[in-house]
Amino acid sequence: MRTLTTLFRRGGALLAAALLSACTTLAPSPQRPAAAVPASWPQAVAGGAEAPSPIVDQAWREVYLDSRLRTVIEQALANNRDLRVAAINVATAQARYRIERADRLPAFDADASATTRRLPADLSGSGEAAISRQYGASVGITAWELDLFGRIRSLETQALQTYFATEAAQRSTQVGLVAAVADAWLALAADRSLLALAERTLDTQQQTLAITRRSFELGASSRLAVSQIETTVARARADVASQTALVAKDRNALALLVGEAVDEAWLPSGLDDAGGALLAEVPAGLSSEVLARRPDVMQAEHELFAANANIGAARAAFFPRISLTAAAGTASASLDSLFEAGQRSWSFAPAISLPIFDAGALAAGLDVAELQRDSAVASYDKAIQVAFREVADALADRATIGTRLAAGERLVAAAQDGYRLSEARTRNGVDSHLSLLDAQRTLYGAEQELIATRLAEAGSRVALVKALGGGWQ
Repeated sequence: MRTLTTLFRRGGALLAAALLSACTTLAPSPQRPAAAVPASWPQAVAGGAEAPSPIVDQAWREVYLDSRLRTVIEQALANNRDLRVAAINVATAQARYRIERADRLPAFDADASATTRRLPADLSGSGEAAISRQYGASVGITAWELDLFGRIRSLETQALQTYFATEAAQRSTQVGLVAAVADAWLALAADRSLLALAERTLDTQQQTLAITRRSFELGASSRLAVSQIETTVARARADVASQTALVAKDRNALALLVGEAVDEAWLPSGLDDAGGALLAEVPAGLSSEVLARRPDVMQAEHELFAANANIGAARAAFFPRISLTAAAGTASASLDSLFEAGQRSWSFAPAISLPIFDAGALAAGLDVAELQRDSAVASYDKAIQVAFREVADALADRATIGTRLAAGERLVAAAQDGYRLSEARTRNGVDSHLSLLDAQRTLYGAEQELIATRLAEAGSRVALVKALGGGWQ
């Protein structure tokens, strides 16, 4: 019993020494590269609100203010298949990290065995055939590596950073999903507005056609005028059919993003129904430092740290690797005396492996690890630069969208005045119906352009929110 106690004491001392040595690693000190972008964007955020108070979680709720859109986004976050795959990837990376972390501690195994062997007479010492039996029971450690140079610790760090990178990738998927749902919801609103406009235009032009036909029957209009208006009515009818199909496709696209059918109660009837408070204003004075919290940038950063940890593992491979195998238990030739006094047994088998010649494989492995780290640095720089460009592009749109929207509204107002005047002159016989037809076409085109501009204005806010990483908090 004293021998068994001594063995476990020595094993405990070795375990403590190994745990202390595991605090060291040969990996370079991880450092985030300096952002290869300016500190501010070329276009400032004009007309933005003051920066709101920080939000702990769910920043998108403070960005998308329409309650119906929030409900649709919540449905998508609960049911979208891409997001489910991303969550599974996170769980997988977490499990791999737990596997690497477990390698730092010894694994104790319990073992029980029974061996029966028969020796023929010519091999036995007695000259007669003999049967021997051996029974044993033990608890021990098998090939536990003492992490003196941080190889296992570096692999654990690499697995942890990979796990963090996968989590960031999941958040990036969520940010993209929220923006995609908002874009699809707005596209449906715009196409429903265009459908309503096409239906109104068709109704107006059918009335004009009826009046022109009556005028032709009375001899006041030509057949050419009737034919031209019939062409316009046919085009308007085609527009109605085309917009009807687009609205159906928009609903299908939204259902695919959400992962299930969306109730009509949560859908807008048009852009006017979407409301002016669809999206919160972007706060002014945003620094480019907010890019560091974008999920894809954080993913690139964690992948860089993981590659950095791999260098530590590659460096540790040059040094000796020490492993321990130990067991303590009982052994006996008969099962009934297995646990009697004096049957104790133990074994202790340390092993050391030192690389001497490998034809340059270890050096090549270190070169690969360092090159992968350099590649990760370049990927991080590119992620920052792409993020900067996306925000700069969104700000460029925001800087001019107000002017475009005001110009579109003035164009529609002028086209409406022109149509009213043309309608009055046609009714009083001053102008022909062809002039009224031209005024209708001009108004129709101006209203279509205004709807497209309003969609672009809302879409530019969605794009900026996405470029900022889902919110600015």
